[in-house]
Amino acid sequence: MTMTSAAKAADKGRIELTLRSLILGGLITLVFTAANVYLGLKVGLTFASSIPAAVISMAVLRMFKSTSIFENNIVQTVASSAGTLSSIIFVLPGLVMVGWWTGFPFWQSAGICTVGGILGVMYTIPLRRALVTDSDLPYPEGVAAAEILKVGVGSRADDAEAAAEGKTGLWAVIWGSIASGGFAALSAAKLLAGEVGLYFRAGPVATGLNGSLSFALLGAGHLVGLAVGLAILLGLVIAWGVAVPLLTMMAPAAGPAVEVATAVWAHKVRFIGAGAIGAASIWTLSKLILPVWKGIMSSVAASKLRSAPGGATLPRTEQDIPIALVGLISLITLAPLVVLLIAFLHGSALQGLTLPLVIGAVAYIVIAGFVVAAVCGFMAGLIGSSNSPVSGLAILAVLGVGLLLLLVAGHAAGPAGKPALVAFALFVTAILLCVATIANDNLQDLKTGQLVDATPWRQQVALMVGVVMGAVVIPPVLDLLNHAYGFGAAVSHTAGATQPLPAPQATLISALARGVIEGNLDWSLIGIGVLVGIGLIALDEGLRRFKLMPVPPLAVGLGIYLPASTSSFVVVGAVLGWAYDKWGDKLPRAETVKRLGVLLASGLIVGESLFGVLLAIPIAVSGKPEPLAVVGDGFAPIAQILGVVVFTIITAALYLWAARNGRRRA
Repeated sequence: MTMTSAAKAADKGRIELTLRSLILGGLITLVFTAANVYLGLKVGLTFASSIPAAVISMAVLRMFKSTSIFENNIVQTVASSAGTLSSIIFVLPGLVMVGWWTGFPFWQSAGICTVGGILGVMYTIPLRRALVTDSDLPYPEGVAAAEILKVGVGSRADDAEAAAEGKTGLWAVIWGSIASGGFAALSAAKLLAGEVGLYFRAGPVATGLNGSLSFALLGAGHLVGLAVGLAILLGLVIAWGVAVPLLTMMAPAAGPAVEVATAVWAHKVRFIGAGAIGAASIWTLSKLILPVWKGIMSSVAASKLRSAPGGATLPRTEQDIPIALVGLISLITLAPLVVLLIAFLHGSALQGLTLPLVIGAVAYIVIAGFVVAAVCGFMAGLIGSSNSPVSGLAILAVLGVGLLLLLVAGHAAGPAGKPALVAFALFVTAILLCVATIANDNLQDLKTGQLVDATPWRQQVALMVGVVMGAVVIPPVLDLLNHAYGFGAAVSHTAGATQPLPAPQATLISALARGVIEGNLDWSLIGIGVLVGIGLIALDEGLRRFKLMPVPPLAVGLGIYLPASTSSFVVVGAVLGWAYDKWGDKLPRAETVKRLGVLLASGLIVGESLFGVLLAIPIAVSGKPEPLAVVGDGFAPIAQILGVVVFTIITAALYLWAARNGRRRA
């Protein structure tokens, strides 16, 4: 199939990959990346930024006389990297936790993100035809973003109505951000409680449950959906209703219920969750081997069309970055990769083993990187980028690289070199995770582009721009948060903080790297978790066979592993989002009502997350953990009551506003 002269002429006047779209997308990327870094370190979740970015883009570019749906698509493509590249926080803080770094050196940290991100883009290009064009995968987020773009640029019959809906969508993001940021500010002032909970003990048995009054968590729950929310709830029941009571009974300990229960969960139950996550990830990968292999073979065959006679005149919607250029960029990217690895080993106890370690690491990243790119691309199409088990893949990756490093250099490194091997394992895993997360996002964006008639190679260029922008902002934000809060159990003593950011995935992956290389990993708890995961897999498969609501095993594992304060309000948000959508189905313009709910949830995440980043500044400057507090601890009982009441009122008001404004366009 070739392009006609008329089609070529139309494409010449197309407004798509423009300087202003790259600048606007880059600015949105900077803001959303900072928000995602904070959210991921706090709750172990990041949010997809494509939809709010598309809304902001349409509102801004509407001020120009000439714009198009294609240009808005480029903006959301650039900005989408904010929700994906920021997933580096699942691994990179581990280098601080294990004591290898005291901060985040800019060039090394940015280099990890850039090299891994560009490889992720390159690896998914040969997969586009098989996994996007010729596939029936649903790509939920890609389809949703395309729908919003179509509405926003007036592609429907009534342009004035579409414009009004776009403005309302922007206000949904704004009001959600103001509400969540404002509530977080009042919590920081200690006028409203940020957390509520109840712990108790009966003899030796101790357990309980708590939850953060967090609009960011509420919004995240709305976006992940009911099935994932209920799966996390099941994980909470397994952790706090079964495992914690049982383990505290088996090993009685003195002390308040909250201290005993949380200590058992932190030191034992979390590793059961890790085992369940690992089992669920392996099962997911095993189901994808055959379809991914077929997709790769189909993509390789399709790429030959470009070099065949007439290939240069392929339809614009089939034009990727040429495969030869893809190969060249991939090879060029390996040069800074090697430099990063050598620089990391320089001056360490492993410096004498640089050659075999670098060769092994590069081979692992190149081969495993392509595998995870294919798997993540498929999973993004199947269940969406936000729900893909990328952190589960990181767990498998760190186990794999840990065993590889032991094989290559374990004996030669000796006991003195094991801390350096742990750090190097985390460094290599961080690069591989960047490959995985960008691949997870790239095909979702290309699906959006397919639905709006965009040009694939222009999107691929835009995503690389987003990778670079994200790589620039991540290191200083990580440095700021590390100085203000600290990560995991590592409190920032410099700032005097008492509440470090949990960084759940980084904590787990660091522990796994240490356990594999130092040989002190408690495999029995992980083994129990694997058995739990197998049971959950059987349950999920049975429910799917009878066409009942599935229980994603990975989400259950996260419910066991994540702190209850984090996961409980994700469950609340998922149930609330489901109830809102059910209510919306009964209203005029049901789809508009539900879209406003999604945009409102995105705003809830953005507002609180950005406030968390801004709050880090006075903490770092003053050295006080609560620099905005205006009342003392004696106000806490009243603050708890006020917190619950105000949180409930604001939540109800926001969702009522979204429903009213959504149906008002009828």
